[in-house]
This record gives sequence, structure tokens and C-alpha cells, in this order.
Amino acid sequence: MNKQKFIDKFMAAFFILVILKIIGILAQLFHESFWSVIGTLIIFIVIAAIVFLVITVLKDKERNEKNSGRSNARGGGNFYLETSLFDKIRNKYEELAQKYIEEQDYKKAAKVYINLLQDHYRGAITLEDGGFYNEAAVIYLKKLKNKPEAAACYEKAKQYKKAIDLYKELEQKEKVGDLYKEINDIKNANVYYQMVADDYTGNDQMVKASLVYRKKMEMPGEAQKILKKGWDENKDAFNCLNNYFANIFEMKTLEKEIKNLYEETTPDQKIIYLEAMKYEFKKDPELQPVARNIAYEIIAEKINTRSEIVNELKYFNPDDEVILKDISRYKTGRNKMFRN
Repeated sequence: MNKQKFIDKFMAAFFILVILKIIGILAQLFHESFWSVIGTLIIFIVIAAIVFLVITVLKDKERNEKNSGRSNARGGGNFYLETSLFDKIRNKYEELAQKYIEEQDYKKAAKVYINLLQDHYRGAITLEDGGFYNEAAVIYLKKLKNKPEAAACYEKAKQYKKAIDLYKELEQKEKVGDLYKEINDIKNANVYYQMVADDYTGNDQMVKASLVYRKKMEMPGEAQKILKKGWDENKDAFNCLNNYFANIFEMKTLEKEIKNLYEETTPDQKIIYLEAMKYEFKKDPELQPVARNIAYEIIAEKINTRSEIVNELKYFNPDDEVILKDISRYKTGRNKMFRN
């Protein structure tokens, strides 16, 4: 089959497809609005006219090439012609979609991507960029099977119940809780937040669990309990203790809690408690005496087995040059003892 015959047959097939497509578009009148169908029909007619023009140009070009005696191998020529033709058609579709985007007619641009280019992903993104979140969600869900993007679009559209259903399927419990809270369903929100907190606790992530209680569920007492549990059970102990103290804002109450908690501290926990006292010492001048006294007790208790702990004294006496000299003399004397 030469190129001329191929183009003639392609043109005949094209007209048949145009007629079938028009019938299909008109059939949409049964389940879509009149103006929506007419809009789609107009877009299709414009595109069909562009394609017809491209085919006509190619036909004339082929006729001229034939008259000038230029030709290619049959198989290779047909392949080149088909590729060239479809590339040109596709480029026209791309240009049309871009034109609609520049005109901020995102729905028409999306129809070009979806119906003519069969690119549902770019169609969905275009709808999303235009603020048509419900329509974009449908494409993500039904055509692309992309539940996360669909859920995000429903959320943007404030279709919270639809978004919640999808996030439940995706097992994004905290997000479910957030959306229930958004619609003032605090009971269900807390059910899902509790699941999140339990998951964190089960993974020994006590600080994260406490943040869910404090920030999401607005239960500061429960947050403190979970931090205390992390400290007692040595599950991320330092961060639990540090956050436990950070959540107490009244200095007198904090001073009392520092003393009480120290009385319950086991020997194995005291080095960690000493580290926490460095933070409390810097926090407020009112806390410095209690933090310093506890530090001295821990250093005195541990110095025989951990001589390097003497260096910690400087954190609690930052402006005292005498104590720095004492630390130096202690280390020098200890080194001499070991040499002898």
C-alpha cells in the first residue's frame, strides 16, 4: 500500500470515527446537562477540524513528493507517515489544552487531556489547579485508583465525610481524627487519636504519644502520665523526663516536682537525671539552687566509679573560676595516684 492510499483510507476511517464520536457525545444528553454536552461537542468539532486540516496538508505534501519522484521504502514510509501524523495531532491537542489553561478555562483543558489525549493524571491535576476538587477527586479515584490524592482533594473541597472514608481505608488514623475534629465530632476524633497514641506507646514512642494527648486531645494530664511512664520504664527516658518538666510552667510547682521525682529516682536513672538538671538549671534562676543541689548529690555518689563526672560541676557553676581550678587539681591528683 503506498502512502497516498494509506492517507485516503485513514481519512475515510477518520470520518467514521468522527461520526461515531458525535453520536456518543449526543448520547450523553441522557445523563449530563445540555450545555455541558454542547461544550464537549464544540471542543471535539474544533479538534476534528484541526485533524482534518493536518490530514489534508499531509495528503497534498504526499502528492507533491510523488510528482517530484521522491519515495521511501514502503514499510518504512508508512510507519514514518503514521508516526508523523499522530505526533502532529497530539501536539495540536497539547497546544489546545495549554491555550485553555492560559485562559484559565481548566475544565475544557481537562477534557482535552482526558478525552482526547487519554491522560487522566494531567486531567486530574488540571482540575485540581483550577479549584475543581470534587471533579479531580473522581478522576483520581475512579480512573487512576489513587486514594491518597482523591482523599486530599475531597478534603480541599470540604467534603470531609468522603475524605474520612478514604483515610479510614488508608489507615491514616491521625488524619481521620483531624477531620472529625474539623467537623466538631470530638467523640469520634478522640477515638482515632487514642488509636494513634496507643500505636506510639506500643512502639515505645512515649513523647509522640504525649503530644497526641496534649495537642490533639487536649488532655495535658494524660500527656504527663505517659511521659512519667516512659521515664519510669526507661523508654526514651531522657526525652520523657525533659518534656515532663517542660510541660510544667509554674516555677514553684516545677521546683517541687523536680524534688519529688528525684526522691523516686533509682541509682541507674541518676546519670540521666543529672543531664536533665543541666536544662533546668539554665531555664530559670529560681530553679538553680534545687538543680545544683541535686547535681552535687549525684556527682558525689558517682565520683568513685565514674571519675569523669567531676567535669559536670562546671555546668552548675559557670562563673566560678575556683571550682574549675578544683576540678583540674582533682584530675591531676587522681592521675598521679594511678601513676604511683
